[in-house]
Formats: sequence, C-alpha cells, structure tokens
Amino acid sequence: MKFATSLAAALSLAPTTTALNILMNNDDGFGSGNLRELYKLLKAAGHDVLIVAPATQQSGQGGRSDFSTYANLTSPGQYDIVPTGAPAVGTDPNDSSIWYYNGTPAACTFVALDYVLPRYYPGWVPDLALAGPNYGTNLGPFVYSLSGTLGATYAAVSRSIPAIALSASNSAVAYFNVTNATHPAALAAKASYAVVEQFINATAEGSAVLPLGYGVNVNIPELSDSTLPPVVKSRLTGEAETDIAVYDEEKKTFTWGNVRPLAAGVNACYNGDCSLPGETYVVANGGISISVFTIDYDAPSVPYTELVFAKVESLFSGASGGNGTDGYQTKPAPKKRMMTGRDVYRM
Repeated sequence: MKFATSLAAALSLAPTTTALNILMNNDDGFGSGNLRELYKLLKAAGHDVLIVAPATQQSGQGGRSDFSTYANLTSPGQYDIVPTGAPAVGTDPNDSSIWYYNGTPAACTFVALDYVLPRYYPGWVPDLALAGPNYGTNLGPFVYSLSGTLGATYAAVSRSIPAIALSASNSAVAYFNVTNATHPAALAAKASYAVVEQFINATAEGSAVLPLGYGVNVNIPELSDSTLPPVVKSRLTGEAETDIAVYDEEKKTFTWGNVRPLAAGVNACYNGDCSLPGETYVVANGGISISVFTIDYDAPSVPYTELVFAKVESLFSGASGGNGTDGYQTKPAPKKRMMTGRDVYRM
C-alpha cells in the first residue's frame, strides 16, 4: 500500500498560531491517561481547554444521551478521584478545568453545552470539540454508531461545533500512571496533538475549523516511539467490520464476533471518494487514518435512491393534498424550507 505522506511531513509539535477554546470529552472516563496527556499538550500550546467527560468508563454507548437520575454519585468516580456521594457533575479536586458528569459521552457533551458553560463560563464558546484519544480504534461505519467516542463527537457536530474523534491502539491507563514521555498514552496523545494542530494551523483566523455539520474520525495504529506514522486520507467504508452474534453452546450465552467474509452492506460506498482506502485497511497497515463525515445521513441523489422512493410513490401527496392508497386522505406536502449557516441555529 502506498501511503500519502505529505500531511505527515507537515505535522509537528510547534506552538499553534491561533489559540482556541477547546472542549474535550471521551468514553473512557475523565481519569483517562490518553485524555489527560492530550489535555496537557493543548494547554501548553496556549489553548483554553475544558474537559467534561464521564465520571466512569462509558465505552460502547454510541450516541445515547443517558442522564443520571441521581443528584449524587452512588459509587466512586473513576480511579476514586471523587468519592461516593459527590455531586453527579463536578470538577476534579486538583484541576477546576476538568469536569466529570455521571452520564454517557453524548450526555456529557450536552451537559457541557447547556449547564457547565453557561453557568460557570458565560461567554465561553467552543471553537472545537475533541473526543479521545480512545483506548482502541473506532473503525468503519458500524462502529461509528456504536462508539461512545464517536457519539460524543457527532453530538457536538449536531450542535454546530466542529468536532474530531481520536482513537489510538494502546491499553487503558490511569492518568497518574503515565510517568514518562515514551508511555503509550503519551505517544497516543502526541500523535493526536499533531493531527489536531494541523487542522487548527491550516484554518484562517476567525474561520471555523470544519464546515457546518462536518466531523472527522482519526484512528492511530500501535506506536512504538515518537515517530509519527504515515498519515492517510481515508473513508469509513472499505474492509470495515460489522458484528455477528456468537452463541456459546456450553454457557448458553451470546457474545459478538466479526462477520467473515466481510459484509457487503457495511462496505457499500455511495458518498465521498470511493477510490480512497478504508480506514480499517489504513490502520492495519500501520498508518494514521483521517476520515471525514457529515451528520447529513440522507442517501445521495442517485438512481438507487429514486428507486426506493418510487416504491412508495403512490403514497406521496401533491402540494394540494389528495387521496393516497386505500382511500386515506393525505395532507398537503409541507413547503420546502432551507436553513443554512451557523446564524440560524442555536449551539
């Protein structure tokens, strides 16, 4: 495989030219070594950074917005950073810029935007949201809907905030156990920082880091040193995985496995550049993948889409209403209303 290396050559740990307000989140918990290492790098570069992340590990929650029904923690927070009985939302005892909430990653995004920021940081508007770096990669369109890291990301995008999901290949570690610059968590943070800073430094001052409704999915292979692997423009589909249910005859229980051969449905490419390598393939071959997504999930305007609509054409009403099939009275079709631009939406 031939990797695109031009971006990789441009990445560095040089200080940023533009300081941003950056909101961080994850699904591994607010005590994550990966999260805290990237937080330190961004702060050192001059960015104003806030973390609002789950009080405990919340992997695999996807985009679920599950809010705590208790005002206080019913068990200790991650790594006993905060005790049982502490408020369900609060700050790390040693850093008031690091917040936790007892909810899913997407819920943390919304609690940050609708509670933490307006109450404690009035006027502070995120220029960029980051989720991760996760412990383990999040590759392909099936995992896109399953991952709490991606759920936190597209929750932010849904609120008009440019957002980047970051996933690495190292194991879980508490932040206080990351003791040197060659620790896998430190290496994952350094690679994540390089990609994020390139996005920031390539953005004109006063401009959005990403277009409205866009997000980015970054996946990082296993790292052995601080050398940045090749960085590759990729797509979500392409050698992507999806699940099967695997039954254990002895235990009478199910677990998950990967479909073999690869499923065609999860790898069908209709949007974007279908000539790009899939992010799953890129990471398997030692590269950092950068895939771009939008949360406009409508099917593209292609013959297949028209074929699907044509199957129910008789149900569609005209502008003045009329009778559908089986004598049902249909209401007039709503007038098309176009809204574009950040000014017509709330954050």
